[in-house]
Amino acid sequence: MSASTTTATKRATPSLAELFTPKLVTVLREGYGLAALRADAVAGLTVAIVALPLSMAIAIGSGLSPEKGLFTAVVGGFLISALGGSRFQIGGPAGAFIVLIASIVERAGYEGLVIATAMAGIIMIAAGYLRIGTYIKYIPFPVTVGFTTGIAVIIFASQVKDMLGLDIAHEPAALIPKIEAIASAIGSIRPSTVFISLLSIAIILGIRRLRPNWPGMLIAVGVTAALTAFLHLDVATIGSRFGGVPRMLPAPAFPEITLAKIQAAVPDALSIALLGAIESLLSAVVADGMTGRKHRSNCELVAQGFANCAAVVFGGMCVTGTIARTATNVRAGAHGPVSGMLHAGFVLLFMLVAAPLAIYIPLAGLGGVLAVVAWNMAEKREFLSLIRSSRGDAAVLLATFLLTIFVELTIAIAVGVTLGAFLFLHRMAEAVEVETGSVLIADDQADSAEGDGTEMPRVTDEGVMVYRISGAFFFGATATVGAVLDRIGAHPKAFILDFSEVPFVDSTAAKSLEGFAKKLNRAGTTVYFTSTSKQVRRTLLNAGLRRPLIHYAATLEDALAAARESAPTQEG
Repeated sequence: MSASTTTATKRATPSLAELFTPKLVTVLREGYGLAALRADAVAGLTVAIVALPLSMAIAIGSGLSPEKGLFTAVVGGFLISALGGSRFQIGGPAGAFIVLIASIVERAGYEGLVIATAMAGIIMIAAGYLRIGTYIKYIPFPVTVGFTTGIAVIIFASQVKDMLGLDIAHEPAALIPKIEAIASAIGSIRPSTVFISLLSIAIILGIRRLRPNWPGMLIAVGVTAALTAFLHLDVATIGSRFGGVPRMLPAPAFPEITLAKIQAAVPDALSIALLGAIESLLSAVVADGMTGRKHRSNCELVAQGFANCAAVVFGGMCVTGTIARTATNVRAGAHGPVSGMLHAGFVLLFMLVAAPLAIYIPLAGLGGVLAVVAWNMAEKREFLSLIRSSRGDAAVLLATFLLTIFVELTIAIAVGVTLGAFLFLHRMAEAVEVETGSVLIADDQADSAEGDGTEMPRVTDEGVMVYRISGAFFFGATATVGAVLDRIGAHPKAFILDFSEVPFVDSTAAKSLEGFAKKLNRAGTTVYFTSTSKQVRRTLLNAGLRRPLIHYAATLEDALAAARESAPTQEG
């Protein structure tokens, strides 16, 4: 490599400061004028209008009071935009967290959620500074679709009670007990509540079809609140259940921390951190795709961590980047992170000015909002496409989906990623091929030893045998390659193994080659390895594949020449 190439490579590698510089700083360095501020203000107001009903609905769906969603949108949303590595990310409470939060609140109360979320924030900060955010992209697509669709199903199920007005004293967080509770209380349906929930859904869908630029969710909540107030409908409202929404942020507070509480919160903290990282970085990728920009994943993780810690200190809940609100921000013409910061300011302004009106908002109306959110979250086309694509992808998808619904989200993601990794390894192993002369021998052709392999030099020397491995030679492919090599009948005087098409060898594969080479050596065969890259040769040497067991040659031609020169001596 030339000096100029080395210098260019160093310049292309971002420094530590560049990796963790918030996009806000980048935008301000570019120059930030009145036109950019105007664009961000319009976009921020647009997103705030969308975020208002969603923040309250998500908090209520999670088993919390509505103001906790608003506090999260204000504090968490502001910090994610101010500190984050995405130019357009909008932070706030997310529907993906409803299942997880409801489960934590049911088991440990709000105090347990605060401790777990703060710990998750610390985990995210550490993960960001350790640059783990880069690896989130390796989560298989079937896993993402599986847990997202599973969450959508649970969100919809969680809204049935409020949408039907059922009398259920305690609604379980788990799906099966929830369905049993709903079934046992089905006789307590309130027609007025059903009317409000259906009206809310109809307004949102109708506006989306006829006036897609209008804030359908906010209009639906406003109309159903007005009807509930003026017609004195027998419908549960924010006022009747929660007493209203406060006008200001609470003073910072944090529960007493003990070692026992920390230990109990570890599994929940890991779940929150994992889901938050996945959701926020997926949202940042969506924004990149819409704008052509590129986010800084590890900087974004750090921002998410600080935002989660701050949100619960100010009476909020888990916060993450939200795909729908981020997409709305981009479509509204945002210039940079200031729009997200202004969105948080507009939500706070609503609390200051219009909080008294929140007492009239019907829970059935918010239930309709979340029902639409759940429908949008369920990636129906992708789900059906993956079911049809291959048995492996379908298995990963269904395992993640069913475990999300019936067991637990964290277990679902862990199992899905593990199955996806095994599926990848299996496919990589199947891609490894072995050639001999001009004939290819693949795993599924091992018995016939026939194929259509790429041409390689035909060897006419009876005492020299040449094989070529193609593909990554790792532990998953060891059995395939070993089966081909072990089928060698009469031992030749020289055996050449060509590595010119092997980008990678792991220790398991190298050890299997060591055993094969020793077997040939005992039979009097000289073994040559040729065309090994530096990385491949280093692995082979570390496994003991060196002289006198193995002779290395730069090219296949060099190995053939050396084998021919040594043949007479070996015969003698």
